Amino acid sequence: MLFSSIPFLFYFLPCVLILYFAVPKGGRNAALLVSSLFFYGWGEPRFLLFMVLTILGGYVAGLGMAGCGSNRRAARWWLAAFATLCLGVLGVCKYADFFLENFRAVTGLPVPLLRISLPIGISFYTFQILSYGIDVYRGTVPAQKNLVSLATYIALFPQLIAGPIVRYADLEPELRQRRCTLGDTAEGVQRFVMGLSKKILLANTLGELVQLFRASQEPSLLFAWMYAVAFTLQIYFDFSGYSDMAIGLGRIFGFHFLENFRYPYVAASITEFWRRWHISLGTWFRDYLYIPLGGNRVSRPRWVCNILVVWMATGLWHGAAWNFLLWGLFYAMLLILEKWWLGRLLEKSRPLSHIYVLLTVVLGFVLFDAASLGEAAGTFRALLGLGGLPAVTAESLYYLRSYGFLLLLAALGATPLPARAVKKLFSSGPGRAAGSVAAPLGTVCLLLACTAFLVDGSFNPFLYFRF
Repeated sequence: MLFSSIPFLFYFLPCVLILYFAVPKGGRNAALLVSSLFFYGWGEPRFLLFMVLTILGGYVAGLGMAGCGSNRRAARWWLAAFATLCLGVLGVCKYADFFLENFRAVTGLPVPLLRISLPIGISFYTFQILSYGIDVYRGTVPAQKNLVSLATYIALFPQLIAGPIVRYADLEPELRQRRCTLGDTAEGVQRFVMGLSKKILLANTLGELVQLFRASQEPSLLFAWMYAVAFTLQIYFDFSGYSDMAIGLGRIFGFHFLENFRYPYVAASITEFWRRWHISLGTWFRDYLYIPLGGNRVSRPRWVCNILVVWMATGLWHGAAWNFLLWGLFYAMLLILEKWWLGRLLEKSRPLSHIYVLLTVVLGFVLFDAASLGEAAGTFRALLGLGGLPAVTAESLYYLRSYGFLLLLAALGATPLPARAVKKLFSSGPGRAAGSVAAPLGTVCLLLACTAFLVDGSFNPFLYFRF
């Protein structure tokens, strides 16, 4: 079930809200858990098995580590067994066929593929339960003795499918006790509808241009760049829109999820970009992989190795394919160069640093979006005007006229300028009174517009669902 669908908006969500606020406060976690399991099992009930197995493993391992007391060796065994379970399930479901295919290509042996369908959101909830187990081992959080509370944390449907990756330490106080105020509900509804609008009105429409390029029989330099920019904007509004919806829904139910995006396309370096893009994933790898490896408090060769390991893992986390692995290594190379000498050059000219970031991010997403390395190479050739492609065709000019305004609007929307303008307009005096009317009215208008698009059949699945 998708957030951007009629069944979710007008059937599932209203029923969950009625159930949630009808039950006593002590039963609200159970109500959310039942709703979340139904939400996850809506399309593929069999995938619930993997989630239930992970939850039970985390519950037993947490209690086991807590029962070890000062016996760190025994606690390490519990953690190792739990990590093996989680990563084993993730590895079999997501990576087994990738490694088997490459093994067959290298050896020529007819090894059969497993062909296991990838459970939706498995990367996200696996990392969440792993962070819980590691934090219990470290002693930074107590082991959760209430199975319903732990299961609610893992299965919580607002952020189950595509994040943000929520730490147990951040959510544990609100799992025990939380308040649902009218102000939080209003802010949550507005945030959810804003995210829904980013997804449906911007990301989906940009996705149409991306599909037109893929189906085009008249490739050109202009069309290739339109595609690259459109996909870069699409994936931002698609994923940040989902994060907005997750944060908004969480607020409605009394949870406060951390921000996952902070206008990454205004960054002045790749280092800054990754502090603004998919923040929950970046901090997860920092705290649970990079720092345990030694971080930057090691020799330079060891630090380079740490960076490569982390970014290879980041690339493979996004998908079991060579383009994702190379995408991660591409960013590893840029981060290393920025640390050594490129960062000092970027500080001398902020306009040039922005151009550098936008260009590298666009090229990176071309590699990210490719179905194969051959397809990526073909698109890169088109972007460089190689292979005898014309600079412009009648088709590319037609789509530039059709989608040019949308591209400009989306580019502006990916900056903080619209939010700053709205805040300044409605922050004081008569504007504040007008804002109290404009905010709910604008929310209703956006919801109606999104509903019209959905009824009309304008739809694309979330890009990050496959991860």
